[in-house]
Amino acid sequence: MIEIGNALVSFDVLQKKFCCDLQICKGACCVHGDAGAPLTIEEAGDLEDYLDELSPYITGEGLLSIIELGAFVRDTDGEIVTPLINNKECAFTVFENGIAFCAIEKAHNDQVVPFNKPVSCHLYPIRIKALDDYDAVNYDIWDICNCARDKGGKENIPVYVFVKEALIRKYGQEWFEQLDYAAKNLDFEKYE
Repeated sequence: MIEIGNALVSFDVLQKKFCCDLQICKGACCVHGDAGAPLTIEEAGDLEDYLDELSPYITGEGLLSIIELGAFVRDTDGEIVTPLINNKECAFTVFENGIAFCAIEKAHNDQVVPFNKPVSCHLYPIRIKALDDYDAVNYDIWDICNCARDKGGKENIPVYVFVKEALIRKYGQEWFEQLDYAAKNLDFEKYE
């Protein structure tokens, strides 16, 4: 691991390769899993505050789930997450040509809401765990993303480069530049 600011970043984030391949996975991360997308308190508030603006982007089933459960729920660990439709896909999932997309991201891209999809989704395959004094920034391996690892390997795209925009959103441009410098200049073999 390397320490940058208040984050301990796994070497896997710098070395492993990843690039989503929606034509193969069909956005499976929006559909599979045992809970909705993790949310910050601010994101949960935004979803409640902008539900009227988001509604045209959400499917009928998604809206019914949100009406029944709320714009966010607590999972079995007590974490704030998006609600699910019938314990399956995220209530904010929309499908186009059989591929799952995020209604929040679509509304953001159309400049209807001032925030993007949850940062936990934007960062994936990176997962961040808040510790007492640091964030642990790790690479998550999920079998539904095998095609993304294949594509990332073929195109030689490191995980941190794939999620550059999300890392800047989370930690800032200067932090990302330090991470990029470390990735390009560390002698990883020395640490193996």
